[in-house]
Amino acid sequence: MKLEHLPQEFELARPVLQTIEQAGYEAYFVGGSVRDTILGKTIHDVDIATSAYPNEIKSLFKRTVDTGIEHGTVMILDHGTGYETTTFRSESTYTDFRRPDQVTFVRSLTEDLKRRDFTINALAMRENGEIIDLFDGLADLQNKQIRAVGNAQERFHEDALRMMRAVRFASQLDFTIVPDTLAAITAHAQLLAKIAVERTQVELIKLLMGQTPQRGLTDMLTTGLWQYCPDFAAHEPALQSLADRLTQGVSSETAVWTLLTTQFALSPAAVTPFMKHWKTSNQMINAVQTTSKTATLLAQGDLDDWHLYQCGRELISEANEVAVVLGAPDRLTSLTDRLAALPIQRKKELAITGRDLMQAGIQPGPQLGAILEDLEYRVVTGAVANEKSALVAQATQS
Repeated sequence: MKLEHLPQEFELARPVLQTIEQAGYEAYFVGGSVRDTILGKTIHDVDIATSAYPNEIKSLFKRTVDTGIEHGTVMILDHGTGYETTTFRSESTYTDFRRPDQVTFVRSLTEDLKRRDFTINALAMRENGEIIDLFDGLADLQNKQIRAVGNAQERFHEDALRMMRAVRFASQLDFTIVPDTLAAITAHAQLLAKIAVERTQVELIKLLMGQTPQRGLTDMLTTGLWQYCPDFAAHEPALQSLADRLTQGVSSETAVWTLLTTQFALSPAAVTPFMKHWKTSNQMINAVQTTSKTATLLAQGDLDDWHLYQCGRELISEANEVAVVLGAPDRLTSLTDRLAALPIQRKKELAITGRDLMQAGIQPGPQLGAILEDLEYRVVTGAVANEKSALVAQATQS
């Protein structure tokens, strides 16, 4: 197979491959960018594999960065664009089920491709668009199948994260995991517990943002992978319900965590430890505390002005999105209209400050902050006008 029309990202990178080949080495485009080009999808990072060793690559280009030179990876900087270029390699045993104990550089493309995870990711492409397919990846793309390269049991024992990648690709690509690969995931599911949570988190987020998340979730449940995700063990019915109802992926990482925390019916106090176990940022935790509460209220009924204000313009879309998944009507237009009509959109728009209150005779201390919060609430709910004189009067008579 030969692709006659390559995306611009490949066209721009062709001189890099040509330089390597003119020096007597082999070089190919590899990985997800090749797969996605064949599928007609937008590509992102362009990765290169080569028979040239890292020092040989560095001698061919003026600007390089050693991004992972111990594993054979050098970043070639060409006209402002970086291309990760990795030497063909074979790998030894994987004691930690994630990283090879030893990497050996080789000159063989076949040796390099056979260590990859799935056939659809083991495709290589010459700079002229000719596809090298050693493991029937093109047939699996045609049949919309996810199949491990070679022995599936070995691939997952080498790198247990590949199991989460399989269910993620099922969601992202709307592909089916073939029976022997699915069976190997079931047999090795417990190894997911050995993988760093941060890596599992990335795959879970991509799964729930994929085009057919019910595929990925169903495969997680079927294989038992879900049991080895932090704090999932008590929520099998909730996950099954989500797999039955989630007909399309959510829009963002915030929406992912909002969906899970609401689906699991976590209390506000339980949201923080759950998300900390998943190693999310404090900023994300704070956002999800708000969106989870808002989505739950929307699913139960309407949202009053105060809770709408607390959610704000930045988060109301994601809260509404999750509420719709939970069975609520889509009210985004009316909610954004109501937000725009509120007297203030954020606290800094309040027509009074702590300094103003002190000038009016109120002593500094905790009560000052409490009074400001009360004034903010009264303005948002329409109990007092957002005017300095009215707010001073309200504060001094409280």
